[in-house]
Amino acid sequence: MTSRIEATFARCRAEGRAALVTYVMAGDPDPETSLKVLEALPRSGADIVEFGLPFTDPMADGPAIQAAGLRALKAGQNVVKTLDLVRRFRGGNGETPVILMGYYNPIHTYGVDRFLADAIEAGVDGLIVVDLPPEEDDELCLPALAKGLAFIRLATPTTDERRLPAVLANTAGFVYYVSITGITGTATPDFGKVSDAVARIRRHTDLPVVVGFGVKSGAHAAAIARGADGVVVGSALVDTLFRSLDAEGRAQGDSVEAVSSLVRELADGVRSAA
Repeated sequence: MTSRIEATFARCRAEGRAALVTYVMAGDPDPETSLKVLEALPRSGADIVEFGLPFTDPMADGPAIQAAGLRALKAGQNVVKTLDLVRRFRGGNGETPVILMGYYNPIHTYGVDRFLADAIEAGVDGLIVVDLPPEEDDELCLPALAKGLAFIRLATPTTDERRLPAVLANTAGFVYYVSITGITGTATPDFGKVSDAVARIRRHTDLPVVVGFGVKSGAHAAAIARGADGVVVGSALVDTLFRSLDAEGRAQGDSVEAVSSLVRELADGVRSAA
């Protein structure tokens, strides 16, 4: 599974540019619309997709993604249905890496061994589990790596030189650098500081370093892409989808296109920085 991630970054390097990583919440606002959005992301210029596992009590997500998770849960989304959406996505796309991003509680409840087996069968390439630190690697990280799933760790502005080696020890696929202190989508990063932080992390690892939290536009994406191996955009896409819904929270005819349009803008921004 990690080979899809490696191949994607190799292709982007060959093109002299950063990768565009896009995040959407599984099941938001309903399963069928969610699948259409997921399928549209690569067509619109995304290189890697992150698919959120809805959870009632997130700790790193800002208001937009929290609300998306609640919409998905209200629509009946769960781990089984999320893996089924990935499986259906894989029916038409065998190249784009799919990363599941969320929290440990739903995975623990599902059962780690069962979850890993089902995730691999569905076509998942990697995991980002926000609330499992390196001290808990035996819980999920090491079993995932043993099965061939990338376990992607987050580094933050407060991850100092003493902590960074522990964060990187069992990381695979890429390193996700959180560009702000705080929750997703609530502030704009200081692009100069982000570039310096990426350079510092690169001194400790050969893995690609991608940057997320706070990227909202093509201009933001271009600024990050000049100093990173990838740019992650989530809250802006989730909020764009939300603003396309009707008063009852239902998708409309232009909902998928609204998200696709922003992805095209972001992709243009990333490519302009090549």
